[in-house]
Amino acid sequence: MQFWGNRRLTRWFVPGLGVKRWLLLMLTGLAMLGLGIGYIQVQVYRQADVPEVFYYLTLQFVPRLVRALLFGALGVSAFLIGLIRFNATLLNVARGNDRQPIIDKLWQQRLGAIGPRVVAIGGGHGLSALLRGLKTHTSNITAIVTVADDGGSSGRLRREYGVLPPGDFRMCIAALADDESLVTQLFQYRFGSGAEAGASALTGHSFGNLFIAAMAELTGSFEKAVIESSRVVASQGRILPSTLRDVTLCAEFRDSLSDPAPDNMARSARGESSIGKTGRAIERVWLEPNDPPAFPDAVRAILEADVVVLGPGSLYTSVLPNALVRGIAEALGQTRAPVVYVCNVATEAGETDGYSLDQHVDALERHIGRGIIDIVVANDRIAAGAGPEIVRPSNGLAQSSARVIQADVVDEAAPDRHDPRKLGTAIMGIIRPS
Repeated sequence: MQFWGNRRLTRWFVPGLGVKRWLLLMLTGLAMLGLGIGYIQVQVYRQADVPEVFYYLTLQFVPRLVRALLFGALGVSAFLIGLIRFNATLLNVARGNDRQPIIDKLWQQRLGAIGPRVVAIGGGHGLSALLRGLKTHTSNITAIVTVADDGGSSGRLRREYGVLPPGDFRMCIAALADDESLVTQLFQYRFGSGAEAGASALTGHSFGNLFIAAMAELTGSFEKAVIESSRVVASQGRILPSTLRDVTLCAEFRDSLSDPAPDNMARSARGESSIGKTGRAIERVWLEPNDPPAFPDAVRAILEADVVVLGPGSLYTSVLPNALVRGIAEALGQTRAPVVYVCNVATEAGETDGYSLDQHVDALERHIGRGIIDIVVANDRIAAGAGPEIVRPSNGLAQSSARVIQADVVDEAAPDRHDPRKLGTAIMGIIRPS
């Protein structure tokens, strides 16, 4: 708590906030007002009989320099206290339920807004971890999110109401919001499993998913629903779908290419939630319909970015569904920004069992094309307690021209996951090399 307090205090002195200049102007005006009042008092003292009590009220028995310092200090203190309390009263009315400190808002709007333009592409918990790490460095963040999710609460809302799956969007909104906000916690709240209170229509749904679905009906479009939902929790940056088309993710398994599969074993799978459940090696994935149009703002963000980041997250079911959208893949090939792939710290059961770093990159490039990935960020620290599923450090890539950057990006508390702060620092180091 002390660290955060000190950091917020020092932020007031960072150039560019647009606060100190106006405070200095107010103090200058106050000093000029005091000087004018002083001239009037001198004139009154010289031309009128002043009661003796003013001799004591104005501390005439104290040396003049001491009087000047004393009254000056009292005046400035009273002015600042009054200004702070006056602003706090007005701001509390304007802010409503938003409890984010004003200095954080100022920093985000003034300095974060001129930070590097980062585009993060993916979905699930990996993308939200990346966003948490990035938001402390810049507010110029665009998250491009998969719309292929068809499981859990998102899948139910997608089937019943025809909306795009809101789950990954909800996690991104929460990741870019004030983590201490009660509204953000409410957004992430998931209704109980039903074991204790009995199952209901709400069982398994998160409040944020229901909120976004309702907002989509009120605003008439999913993208507007995400924008308005982000405003509720004061999220930074933008969150965009890779496509607005209702798509289904499909997979073909490796053993079906050479040997006929038994009659009771499917050669392919349809639906993101079913792909990782077969336990079979994935050869390729694709979308149906196979040529969905990319969301124009997502393409524009990639072309204007300072860095584009793919992952971390489920390789086949979170990262690739975005890159399979033709307009997104084309933008990745055309952007002048470095395209960075963040490899998962650990392999994922049902998707990347036993994969090395080289196999992760090879699978990605087989789908989106060789030469698009410029940099691969890989974890180089095996934390205590890490299991055999951890992707081991590598000295290079056999089949890719991408440059490998190895860094300690692991979460000490969860050795199979990324640490948001470390990962955000690593990405910023690519844009601003030390």
